[in-house]
Amino acid sequence: MALEQVLRHPQVWRGNSLAGGMPAVPTGFGELDAALPGGGWPSGALTELLASARGIGELGVLLPALARLTCAGKRVVWLAPPYLPYAPALAAAGIDLPHLALVRAAGRRDALWAAEQALRAGSCHALLAWLPAVGYQQLRRLAVAAEASRAFVALFRPPQAAAESSPACLRLALEPAEGGLRVQVLKRRGAPLTAPLLLPVKRPFHALGRAALPGTVERGARAARRVGLPVHA
Repeated sequence: MALEQVLRHPQVWRGNSLAGGMPAVPTGFGELDAALPGGGWPSGALTELLASARGIGELGVLLPALARLTCAGKRVVWLAPPYLPYAPALAAAGIDLPHLALVRAAGRRDALWAAEQALRAGSCHALLAWLPAVGYQQLRRLAVAAEASRAFVALFRPPQAAAESSPACLRLALEPAEGGLRVQVLKRRGAPLTAPLLLPVKRPFHALGRAALPGTVERGARAARRVGLPVHA
């Protein structure tokens, strides 16, 4: 194989540049797209979002991409969110609700199984999963499934996960800041990005309601169905 062919491979990049040729979903934020290989959220790989606290606007970083996908008829799956998604706010953000599915999970093992099955079945184009405690080997299995599915996969993890090894190709630390969110790129396929980005994300954004899952599962599921949000056990 010629050297130029090797250098064009998406998993190979020069030390002072970003990896090229990676399939990606535009984030909707020009500054963030410019900082990411492929110009957006990587498809067929894991992205980790490490928010300093819940409810700081972390979902707002993803909403433009999710709106783009659902409006194009692509299915988006939310797996084990800590609270019931607030459908009216999602619809106002441009998300086409019939293409958004909510999957409940009783525990970490069920959540990991559901994530892997959804990816291997090719039933979704984007998967958002809340995984507070997960090991490297489990993440590796998800990374392999994501690569086979070509889906965009975003995992919400606690900030302390930054000290742990991960097969994710993109890791972002999120903190609230005046005017939006401060985003630190902890890992990307390419040269390190030392300066944080400030994204104009509306805060607070109430995309998750106050009804916790699974404590109010049945009541929450009925409310979600009333506003057109599919819910799966």
